[in-house]
Amino acid sequence: MTSSDAARFARDPSATPPGSGRSTAQPTSTQPPTSAPRLHHLDALRAGALLLGIVLHSLLPFVPELPWLIEDARKTELAWPVVFWIHLFRMALFMMLAGYFGRLVLLRRGTRSYLRDRLVRIGLPFVAFWPFAVGTLGLLVYLGATWRGVTLPQAPPPPEGTPAALAAFPPGQLWFLVVLLQLVLVTVVVRAIALALFGPARATRWAGAVGAVLARPAGLLLAALPYALALVVQGTAIGGIIAPPTVLPEPVSLLAYGGAFAVGWFLQANDGAIDRAGRRWGALLAVATALSVAAFVFASAPVDQVWPAVLTGLAAWAWIYALLGVAARVITRPVPWIRYLADASYWMYLVHLPLLVAIAIPLADLPWPIVVKLLLTWVVATVVMLLSYDLMVRSTWIGAWLNGRRSPRVVRRAPDRSSSARS
Repeated sequence: MTSSDAARFARDPSATPPGSGRSTAQPTSTQPPTSAPRLHHLDALRAGALLLGIVLHSLLPFVPELPWLIEDARKTELAWPVVFWIHLFRMALFMMLAGYFGRLVLLRRGTRSYLRDRLVRIGLPFVAFWPFAVGTLGLLVYLGATWRGVTLPQAPPPPEGTPAALAAFPPGQLWFLVVLLQLVLVTVVVRAIALALFGPARATRWAGAVGAVLARPAGLLLAALPYALALVVQGTAIGGIIAPPTVLPEPVSLLAYGGAFAVGWFLQANDGAIDRAGRRWGALLAVATALSVAAFVFASAPVDQVWPAVLTGLAAWAWIYALLGVAARVITRPVPWIRYLADASYWMYLVHLPLLVAIAIPLADLPWPIVVKLLLTWVVATVVMLLSYDLMVRSTWIGAWLNGRRSPRVVRRAPDRSSSARS
């Protein structure tokens, strides 16, 4: 990603991290190169992690026996395996890339600038977009239930002892911004302690050594450990890592996604480590598929037996490592439409859920095939999100805020005929 990436908060606009090259040499400096080409395959992965979240939310109305904002009259057992698979690795991949690029930004700009950048690109979007992205959902659900004449779905109760003010303002689907900001703060504090205790040279050398271990085939086991432990603490593996219900730090989320953030951080500390991690992508795809099937079959088993959590954690990270390799192999040059989606994906995710709910309401009771409903939802939502991005965001101050800079629009304004006539 670069300054035009959809989720600009994950990295610096112009540089390629020292851990992104093809060389396997250890870095000898704490400072990365001043300039390098854009990493197009990581752009695609970053955008894919966000866009898969939109696909996941569009499938939830069709999952049997799963409470959701809008439940479609038609259900299919096929929806749940797809939702399970997406939720398995998507957010861990997101957090890994955030850690990877976060270290680059910190080294290039310094700690203060890094924190300021994260507050602008993570904290402010959460506050600014919450009223629309989350706050409107209750009204939409109420209007939908009234219009359809169905019982109003009940929101899950907040954890016992949650202050009323926090319960009234849940993070909703924007929870990942809160968790990421928490991880940034924790990382800065831990890094400062490590530098004070061991010195910059030794701390950098050790970080690179950890990155080298993570890039080896057995490094997958180390990467999956925090995820598996988080599932054990959570007490169930059937739904993957459960999103935090409030903005307060949650041990499960911090453990699972903090581990992912750390993996990305350490991979960036060793030159070429992220490429080596996905080098055996063919074997990793086979392993990821087998582990995912096993995790899906056994996820409902009591997690105190540990192995359901281990299967789930290994499956998630096998997908992450495999996708790193596939992306690096397939996307070797800039592809304009992929770059455009990478630019747009942050905006699309921020605004997608109210739009999906609004589209789902009139479709919910129609006797149409589920495939038709999904295709219609995806086409309408994509057109609205991309047009709003191009017309309202890409070349405006909002684009500069979210993406790091303004970019030229693709949809051109019609020429002013009166001005042309006068000239």
